[in-house]
Formats: sequence, C-alpha cells, structure tokens
Amino acid sequence: MLKGFFQFIKQGNVIDLAVAVVLGAAFTGIVNALVDSILMPLIAQLVGGQEPDLNYLWAITLPGMEGPPMRFGVLATATVNFLLIAAAIYFFVILPMNKMIEARNKKFGEPEEEPEENVLLLREIRDQLKAQTEVTNPAYIASLVEAERRAEDEAKAAEEAEKNAGLFGKARNIVWGKD
Repeated sequence: MLKGFFQFIKQGNVIDLAVAVVLGAAFTGIVNALVDSILMPLIAQLVGGQEPDLNYLWAITLPGMEGPPMRFGVLATATVNFLLIAAAIYFFVILPMNKMIEARNKKFGEPEEEPEENVLLLREIRDQLKAQTEVTNPAYIASLVEAERRAEDEAKAAEEAEKNAGLFGKARNIVWGKD
C-alpha cells in the first residue's frame, strides 16, 4: 500500500503540480503589488483622485426585512479586481513571453518535434502493408473500382431525386407517366 503511495508521489505530474502551486503563490505577491501599487492608483487618478470602491454601491435591504443589506457592489468590486489582475497578467507576462518566444523562433527556427520511435515503426509498417496490398491483391483493386462505381451511382440517384423534388418535378413525372 505504501509502495503505491510512494510511486504516486514520485510521478512527474505530482511534483510538477506542487512546483506550480508554490510558484503561483509566490507570483501572487508580484501580481498584487502590480495591481495595488500601479494599476489602482492609476485608475484613481483617472477617475478623480480616489480609488474606486464599489462595496456599498447597490446595497439593498428588502422592505420589511431586518439584517445586513445585500451588497451587490462587493461582487462588482471583485469582478473589477479580477479583470484588472487578468489584464495585468496578460499584458505584463503572457504577451511579452509570447513575443520573446516568437523572436526566438524567428532567430533559430521552429523547434522540430520528432515522433517517438514506436510511432515511426508503426508508420513504416503501415506504409509497407499498404504498398504490398495495392500491388499484389487484385481483389483489393477490384473493391476500389466497385466502391467508385457505387459512389457514382449514388451521386446520379441523388441528382435525379433533386430534379424530381418539388412541385415542378412531380408534375413532370405525372405528365410523363413516371409517377
């Protein structure tokens, strides 16, 4: 039982996930500093010198009910904060990284991914079997000819059905005695 647990822990997926969580937690501080120290003051300067606080905007208490009001502004504030953080990550992290990767690929060319050895062997076997079947099997060639003939017949039948569809086609069939 412990052997299976240790094997699970040693898998690359678990370690990669743990590293991603730790880096994500560390990166949260950077994103929060960017939003709190740069973006929010910038927005405050644009809207009149005060940081926008929507927490008490749209605070509603139902008539005849007691208790704290429903504050829809808190949801609006969280949504604005989410959009600011998403924009900050996109414009200051994702976009520059994509540009750097694009520049690297222009300079050095696209990295070529070679397929695994078993995939290459399976492709080679498939190609050899296909070539062998096409050359030595007359029944295979006859089946291809028959399939092509059937496809042509079906196309003609579909074309005839399309011609006979509608009021004009039915009238023509009645006049010519086909219906």
